[in-house]
Amino acid sequence: MLRATHLPLLKALKSLNPYFLKHRVLLAWGLLFIILSNFFAIYQVQFIGQTVNVIQEVLTDKNVVKEVLFRTLLINGGIIVGSSVLSGFFRFMMRQTIIVASRRIEYELKNRIYRHYQELSLSIYKQTTIGDMLNRLSEDVVAIRMYLGPGVMYVVNTAVLIIITAAYMLMTDVRMTLWTLVPLPLLSYVIYKVSSIISGKSKTMQKSQSAVSTFVQDSFSGIRVVKFFNKEEYIEKNYKSKVTDYMMKALDLARTEAYFFTIILFVIGLLNVAILYIGGEQYIRGVTSVGTIADFFMYTNIIIWPISMVGWVTSVNQRAEASMQRVNEFLDQKSEIVNINHDIYNIRGDIEFRNVSYVYPNTGIRALNNVSFKVNAGETIAIMGKTGSGKSTIALLLARLIDPTEGQILVDGKDLKKHNLIVYRDHLGFTPQESYLFSDTIAQNIGFAVDKPSEKEIEHFAKVADVHKNIMGFRDKYQTVVGERGVTLSGGQKQRISIARALIGKPKILIFDDSLSALDTETEDNILNNIEKEIGNNTSIIITHRESSARNADKIIRLDNGRIMEVIEKGARRSY
Repeated sequence: MLRATHLPLLKALKSLNPYFLKHRVLLAWGLLFIILSNFFAIYQVQFIGQTVNVIQEVLTDKNVVKEVLFRTLLINGGIIVGSSVLSGFFRFMMRQTIIVASRRIEYELKNRIYRHYQELSLSIYKQTTIGDMLNRLSEDVVAIRMYLGPGVMYVVNTAVLIIITAAYMLMTDVRMTLWTLVPLPLLSYVIYKVSSIISGKSKTMQKSQSAVSTFVQDSFSGIRVVKFFNKEEYIEKNYKSKVTDYMMKALDLARTEAYFFTIILFVIGLLNVAILYIGGEQYIRGVTSVGTIADFFMYTNIIIWPISMVGWVTSVNQRAEASMQRVNEFLDQKSEIVNINHDIYNIRGDIEFRNVSYVYPNTGIRALNNVSFKVNAGETIAIMGKTGSGKSTIALLLARLIDPTEGQILVDGKDLKKHNLIVYRDHLGFTPQESYLFSDTIAQNIGFAVDKPSEKEIEHFAKVADVHKNIMGFRDKYQTVVGERGVTLSGGQKQRISIARALIGKPKILIFDDSLSALDTETEDNILNNIEKEIGNNTSIIITHRESSARNADKIIRLDNGRIMEVIEKGARRSY
């Protein structure tokens, strides 16, 4: 798992401040629209009270001319309708600025996370699961976006609304205002106490959700194995167990939030009781009017919705804090593979290992121990050994997917760490031990290594890899979709397509990491002969356990437990 940064939840969202600063203009307009929409929503209330007082006067005082009522209704009605229209318009503009800003930040954050995925080294990928990483890119970013948009908008909107409403209430009746707003500190205290509970339960639920995503990813990727062993029922049972765990955690969170909403609504109900009691008492004593009491009911009903949303907003923000902490934990991961050179140059293909050792950090296994050898540009070297001898580790080191724990790797006489990694890998052809194909067409998989390859190039290198005839036998030929990880193809077909992909870039250094193992001897010979004719001046490293793959090599190295036990050169043999 990714290591914990121990970043307090309340500080996690501070890492979003640069995004707020970047979009400050749009957010500033949003703040202005919030103020205007709330001002016009509150401004009209006083005219409702005035209208109620005029109606009361007309009904109780026969000397009051009814034309006064009609004139008041016409003027005040126009003001109320106009204010409502303006309030609605500015509320629309508020969403068009703040929500749009949140969507832009979501877009930028997703790109940043995905770009960071590309920069990470293999050792970090081995410490976490694909499902968990996908969850950070999808569910966690969505939770953060809810904070950036609705979360921020409703918090600011509620604060502005309470300030404007309180100002008008104080101008109308100080005593009733003080009694009405007394429950608000209690409401703030409840929010503070329950927020920490919601935060913990949100984080627990999100971890459970990541476990579900990981399980689904694994089960679908290994669907062949599941079906071979007739374990559908077992997988379904485990899936149900994980989903049930997620459901229980989600229900536990929902239960806490439900209590939260109930408490908030109860406190809000106290506001109406206070207005009815205090206002009624003052009206009986002749201190206030019916219109003022009506105003206070309107003020209260206006702030009921935003205050009732405090629980939801708090939940949204707490989930965002938990998600942001998870995203920060990931973004804090630094790759040990760093490109420090940005020069453009050619690679000849001289390779030298000097006392290279490598220990896998996640297991502590010493895969290579003081390995030294040299390959001149254009030569072919075969590295042989039994399983676990360190052959694939050499391939990973040559591709600089990992760096040596000890020793030095030289390419063209320069430390591999000092090479421009982009330039170096552009000159590198790599066929991994497990032939991975993307869920795309055969043509796209072969042409993946270069930009905009022609159909002629794709077909040519498919012939070099001795897979063209197989492809032409498919109904859609080169447009055949291979399925996830090439599930629709045989092992040998996947290996040959992977070889064609490595060759199409015409690399100076070509690495076969046991990528001929699924082929028969005749096909293997065809491919090796084709490669020698096509790009015979490249440096080839053939990692294999088959003697047939190594017979044309200029040098054969035999490994055992990470050490070189024997080196066989043309006309010479050295044992260690």
